[in-house]
Amino acid sequence: MHHERAVVCHCLLIETDADGLVLVDTGLGTADLPHPDRSLGADWVAYAQPELNPEESALRQVVRLGYAPRDVRHILLTHLHRDHTGGLPDFPRARVHVHPEEYRAVTDPTAAHHQHSLDRFVPAHRAHQPLLTPASVADRTEWFGFSGVARPQGLACELLLVPLPGHSAGHAGVAVRDGDGGWLLHAGDAYLHHGELEHTPPRSHPVLEPVQEGAQTDAAVRLATRDRLRSLRRDHAGEVTVFSAHDPWELARFRHGQRTGGTT
Repeated sequence: MHHERAVVCHCLLIETDADGLVLVDTGLGTADLPHPDRSLGADWVAYAQPELNPEESALRQVVRLGYAPRDVRHILLTHLHRDHTGGLPDFPRARVHVHPEEYRAVTDPTAAHHQHSLDRFVPAHRAHQPLLTPASVADRTEWFGFSGVARPQGLACELLLVPLPGHSAGHAGVAVRDGDGGWLLHAGDAYLHHGELEHTPPRSHPVLEPVQEGAQTDAAVRLATRDRLRSLRRDHAGEVTVFSAHDPWELARFRHGQRTGGTT
């Protein structure tokens, strides 16, 4: 294991025929860079020590691909923590879809996790009043045995928000049909290191585990989610590729065209 490899904020950009560009998570944004302590919080910046490189932002990467920011018409968020919402102000016209449980946690003052969740959805990332929209949960909608699956409203393409609770009140993965007929599952922060899914017994990363313990809303529920993802990976490896928002080794595999397998 190479401890020096930097943690990433792994976003996913999807080109669709009917819905323009769809961005899954947004990482840190360009507006976070001039005054990161003010935007992200001084304590968080001191702890996470993010690389404040504008070329790494989702906005700059979208532009490098030849698109305009307005081409990103929809954003799906796994959850509303600062390292996933920083790019929202870079795409102010996009409709922002979240699982209804995460939406309720930040909009309903009677929700159990309301204040905790609202604190994590930092003011700088919602000052432009993003078009936050709860996805729709249909009765008995399941995905590989996961229930409570939600469909973003107004999208023709096949995208699903799959509940993966424990890290946040309404944390969800985003399932995407790929060009080969299989599925990609952006699992957000349901796990942070591939050893949690690939090794027996599960093995976490010594740097990432304290991060998870400090952020999670329910440790027992998160571990149950992790175990369900382990089963999904084991039983449906040919149908579903699962990846985390922050594991740099997984991202390196994708960049080298390796969809599954391999350890560090």
